[in-house]
Amino acid sequence: MAGAGLALIGRLGLATIQASGWAPRAVGGLTLGADPVAYAIAHAGRLQGLELDAFTVRKQPKSHGANRQIEGCLQPGDPVVVCEDVITSGGSALAAVEAVRAGGAIVLGVLAVVDREEGGHATIEAAGLEVVALVAKSELGV
Repeated sequence: MAGAGLALIGRLGLATIQASGWAPRAVGGLTLGADPVAYAIAHAGRLQGLELDAFTVRKQPKSHGANRQIEGCLQPGDPVVVCEDVITSGGSALAAVEAVRAGGAIVLGVLAVVDREEGGHATIEAAGLEVVALVAKSELGV
């Protein structure tokens, strides 16, 4: 992602999180798509003086070293927002939610850059989570 895109996604993502009434301590999601989104939002938050960090969720725990599935700044009890670049089926977001909850964090909701409007939004909501997207596919005219 280009630097200009990171700056834009960071500002818009943070503003959307704040407009949703969420007050996370950290943001993150399933690697690789969520990584630039989460880290851009954390950076935007820090520029505003917020204590906001980021984390990455691996698809599987590492098979060596500390054998962790989550890397970065995440502690049990932390309120978090799970991030996605694109929501399609909702499976990636829900996998990240499951891992984050297993780590003891509290999921406030899911933020996506783009909702492809292919059922993922409803799937995540059916799991009891609020979902917001910066833009829906139909708004892009594609």
